[in-house]
Amino acid sequence: MDFEAVIGLEVHAELKTRTKMFCACQVLDPTRSEPNSAVCPVCLGLPGTLPVINQQAVELGLRAALALGCTPLPRSIFARKNYFYPDLPKGYQISQYETPLAVTGHLKINTADGEKTIRIRRVHLEEDTGKLSHISEPTPRSLVDLNRAGIPLLEIVTEPDLSSPAEARAYGMKLQQLLRAIAASNADMEKGQIRFEANISLRPRGSQQLGTRTEIKNLNSFRSMERAIAYEIQRQQEVLLAGSSVDQQTVGWDETAGVTFPQRDKEEAHDYRYFPEPDLPPLVVDSAWLQRVRAEMPALPKERVRQLQQNYGVPADLADLILSEPALERYFFACAALTTEAVDTARWLTGPLAGEMNNRGLSWDNLRVPPADTVDLLERLRTGSLSLPMAKTVLKKMLDSGESPREIITREGMAPVSDSVALRAAIQAIFDQHPAEVQSYLHGKTSLAQWFFGQVMSATRGQADPRVLRGLLAEMLANLPPL
Repeated sequence: MDFEAVIGLEVHAELKTRTKMFCACQVLDPTRSEPNSAVCPVCLGLPGTLPVINQQAVELGLRAALALGCTPLPRSIFARKNYFYPDLPKGYQISQYETPLAVTGHLKINTADGEKTIRIRRVHLEEDTGKLSHISEPTPRSLVDLNRAGIPLLEIVTEPDLSSPAEARAYGMKLQQLLRAIAASNADMEKGQIRFEANISLRPRGSQQLGTRTEIKNLNSFRSMERAIAYEIQRQQEVLLAGSSVDQQTVGWDETAGVTFPQRDKEEAHDYRYFPEPDLPPLVVDSAWLQRVRAEMPALPKERVRQLQQNYGVPADLADLILSEPALERYFFACAALTTEAVDTARWLTGPLAGEMNNRGLSWDNLRVPPADTVDLLERLRTGSLSLPMAKTVLKKMLDSGESPREIITREGMAPVSDSVALRAAIQAIFDQHPAEVQSYLHGKTSLAQWFFGQVMSATRGQADPRVLRGLLAEMLANLPPL
């Protein structure tokens, strides 16, 4: 039997606020803060405390809802979602359930079959939980950090419109780009600022009836999300083909083993015993407030892509990559202000430079190379004073030392070789070392011209001026003695 996957995503994004959702505790960078250093009686849930709604969080939530084409509700209700877990200090989470912040939106993604619209069911506000760390040595134990408890979260729930791991990844990346573009969330997956949960079921292809679903919790990278969904689809298919039924349950993802594992039976809404939060009034968003939020909305990614195309000639695919990181976008514009070669700059930033940064675990926020040095390096590459291999070598040294291209080239003696006498000698040496290839060239294998070029570049340690070398090589190949 042929099955098709039905996938819906629940996305939790931390909103970019200064303080928590219901108290005045600061929102701290989890990579730089001491555990439990941003807590108070309110976010600890101590008796006698009262929550107060964070207006900035509401406005950022409205901004995201509008960007997703959702309809904000004039009156939404906060509820208590009751469950007991060590990272939930109150024993319940303040969330929204029956009456959320906004409903019925959409997000368009690009797929292998063209553009596809993914419907958004609901967008609602809630507070984050704390974070557990499990330690095995010297004594097995679990530690809880409540700095994250109470941070404003925006939950965005899709309809089950996704049908493959690739589509889920495309949706996640598009949503991350959107949230960053409107400054609603930093959406940094490595810091847990955006997390994905995938609901997956299978059904016979062509059927309209949904199968039994499982939910994969807390996927914190696009690679993990794609791999986990693919594994779960395959697992469910094997269960169904064996004549068994899929259990409705929540599963986790083991990145190292590459498998999902059961965590608990999947809860239904009634398991959480939702009821209206008695300490908070209904959230009323009048037309004047909504109009102000709409007026302050930054340009959406689609419009910014169009601007990059029109103003700088940057192709749509490169523009999408540039807009995926706010710091990368700022870096590109800083470079573009110093050069007329914006397209080549975009290709370099999203290609060689991004690749080297990934190898070193660097981010655009802590890049040591100033835009002026990047433009200088690219100008040397464009004018032929550096070959591409040499430029990449200089780039690596720039990232390692923070030095300028001029400093590195001077110290390393990397000036290009353009002397025709020296290059002719280098070409002739390659001909002499490879007579068989010379004979093959003369027999009509003209593709060897590029091979000879590469051999000379290697022999000169990449320092041959590529434009001068190509001209001399073509001349000398044309003047080879006939067979």
